[in-house]
Amino acid sequence: MEFINNDIMTYAIQYTQDESELLKSLNKETHQKILQPRMISGHFQGRFLSFVAKLIKPQKILEIGTFTGYATLCLAEGLTKDGEIHTIDINEELVDFQKKYFDQSVFKNQIFPYLGEAKNIIPKLDLKLDLVFIDADKINYPIYLEMVVAKLKKGGVLIADNVLWSGKVLNKQKKSLDSETNSIKLFNELVKKDKRLETVLLPIRDGLMICKKV
Repeated sequence: MEFINNDIMTYAIQYTQDESELLKSLNKETHQKILQPRMISGHFQGRFLSFVAKLIKPQKILEIGTFTGYATLCLAEGLTKDGEIHTIDINEELVDFQKKYFDQSVFKNQIFPYLGEAKNIIPKLDLKLDLVFIDADKINYPIYLEMVVAKLKKGGVLIADNVLWSGKVLNKQKKSLDSETNSIKLFNELVKKDKRLETVLLPIRDGLMICKKV
């Protein structure tokens, strides 16, 4: 589902800062070689993630769902000089692709990738987080929420992607929905009710939920 008129979206991108040549190359190769390239954050969302990270100036970032590393590099743009981004993905086939682009980046020594189930890895991370980006398997969004909010510093920011799920969240017939849609709807409800968080849902691409820990 397209939430914004294509002409308006094109205009918005035209007046958004350009992505770097490295990100352009990563984006292009993702679409050429990787299955489901629509999963990439891409230019517009990537610039938004970078902008938020630069405002926060985080020392510790956690990303759940690396994919090809586009959002990872965008988020890294806001890191402090001694900052770190820890990024988790379950797809072993993407490791070499990610490394190729991470190694070309000025942030290569600040990126710490993990391979495996995020819900098994997160509890082992001894980190106090300034920024979290969730863009992984939708079934576990509610689980990730509780795990990361506990590690998020006061004033820290949580961003979750795909919270509109192509408009499926508007369907009120719970029994007719797939498990992913139900999990996204539950996540949105949990976020809204969580007294630890201030929240706004933005209809950017497939929906971005942005929360601040109070």
